[in-house]
Amino acid sequence: MTYLTIKTPVFRVAKNILWVAILISLTHCKIDDEQMPDQRNWQLVWSDDFDGAAGTSPDPSKWVFDIGTGTNGWGNQELQYYTDRPENAALDGDGHLVITARRETFAGAPFTSARIKTQGLFSQAYGRFEARLKTPYGPGMWPAFWMLGADIDTNPWPNCGEIDLMELRGQEPNIVNGTVHGPGYSGGAAITQSFGFTNDRFDKDFHIFAIEWGKDYIDFFVDNTLYQRITPAALTGDWVFDDPFFILLNVAVGGNYVGLPTTQTPFPQQMTVDYVRVYQEAN
Repeated sequence: MTYLTIKTPVFRVAKNILWVAILISLTHCKIDDEQMPDQRNWQLVWSDDFDGAAGTSPDPSKWVFDIGTGTNGWGNQELQYYTDRPENAALDGDGHLVITARRETFAGAPFTSARIKTQGLFSQAYGRFEARLKTPYGPGMWPAFWMLGADIDTNPWPNCGEIDLMELRGQEPNIVNGTVHGPGYSGGAAITQSFGFTNDRFDKDFHIFAIEWGKDYIDFFVDNTLYQRITPAALTGDWVFDDPFFILLNVAVGGNYVGLPTTQTPFPQQMTVDYVRVYQEAN
């Protein structure tokens, strides 16, 4: 991880502190505090490694399913029908959960997929939340690892808050986004940052997507790289990230975030999840 970047032509290497200080002054560069989070002593408090027989559903003591299309495709004009069938969400027998989007007519929808969540079973405020997973790809594919405020039933979205640890547009398989939504900064006005590769893609191998969340910050990571810090000062509305949130995993098809799938979008599409883990600071 690079903490100091000089964006002017390369200078002769200096060997004393004074010359380094002059260089920094001339180039208007400074050490980015956001790229150096405090070291934290994390203690695992909840996890799922998706161990079990192939074809079985995810652990019902940890996950529940959303079923159907929701209103207007869960509010995003999505095209899939979410089911609890093993064809759409099941363990593979090798320690993974596989969420599969299929091109098939089901209950009036042209696609099926799955969305699972820990709502009513597990939620937590603050800590480290992470998943190791491999994404689908192709136009119109919309995989996500995200969180919602546990009070959503009495405090509707966006007031409950939303944290998107990973969203990906399938037509851009090398770029993910980390985002927060809340009152005054939701939908197209959400606070977001992209992280991408120049010569790799997120569907080619597993990567770890994480946040480290405290009282006045949310840090976003891909693998070991911190690429975004959000604080109350960065928002255009109220900070609503002081209460428990629950976890969601899903693969949507279509919607106003990604557009429509095309004839070149291959199906079935899969998001393969190795694990989900949640930590608290040991102190």
